[in-house]
Amino acid sequence: MPRLSRPQPPSTAPRSPRRWAVAGLCLGALPALVLWAPARWLAAGLQQASGGQVQLHEPRGTVWNGSARLVLAGGTGSRDQAALPGRMQWQLRPTWTGMQARIAADCCTTAGAPLQLSVSLGLGAARLDVADGLSQWPAAVLGGLGTPWNTVQPQGRLHLSTRGLAVQWASGRLQMHGQVQFDALGMSSRLSTLRPMGSYRLVLQGGSAPMLQLSTLDGALQLSGTGQWVGRRLRFNGEASAAPGRETALANLLNIIGRRNGARSIITLG
Repeated sequence: MPRLSRPQPPSTAPRSPRRWAVAGLCLGALPALVLWAPARWLAAGLQQASGGQVQLHEPRGTVWNGSARLVLAGGTGSRDQAALPGRMQWQLRPTWTGMQARIAADCCTTAGAPLQLSVSLGLGAARLDVADGLSQWPAAVLGGLGTPWNTVQPQGRLHLSTRGLAVQWASGRLQMHGQVQFDALGMSSRLSTLRPMGSYRLVLQGGSAPMLQLSTLDGALQLSGTGQWVGRRLRFNGEASAAPGRETALANLLNIIGRRNGARSIITLG
């Protein structure tokens, strides 16, 4: 009769010192990997998230403290690109509820006054707060975004100011509070020989239904209009016209930016 083997008790021998060393090395390397994550990882993530329209070229430093050249592009399949003059620097800091960011650009933000953003995350909700501030950007960089900017090829200065700006996403709804003001100063376009054509102001006012107001500060090209966000869509109605004596110089531009109705060009979105 065959002899049955008695089950052996589990081994109580200590783990190999090599296994402990490998485990300790992995645990020690993880914080270092997060802390020193290269800036190119942030560049790759931003490019993918924006569909290729926002790119960070020549990234240096880390995800948390770095710099790069900001490039706006037309996206996948487009050859349009425009780079911001100089470099952009950033600092990212995690918080208990999200992330804080400080962004400075050699060309566009005042020394000692970077753009300051704060992102808070919750269950099914997210909120972006932008500190009050003022920055100046070259309008030419918009040409890199493709149609219609590559046709208009705007030139001039964009002044951006924010006041109490907060954007919140909760329960499938997007809400905005505060105000954003764009001043487009000394604007010109390759579609017109008139330089400059004028200066304009675009104000976005938050609320239950955010409002958009376009007005002309000065110049031969007269722009005006109002808009409102309804759900996720912007509905805008405006018009463009030429100051007396400037109709010929602005005719080509007026034909492109809207639907001609006599001397006016009607602009409709949404």
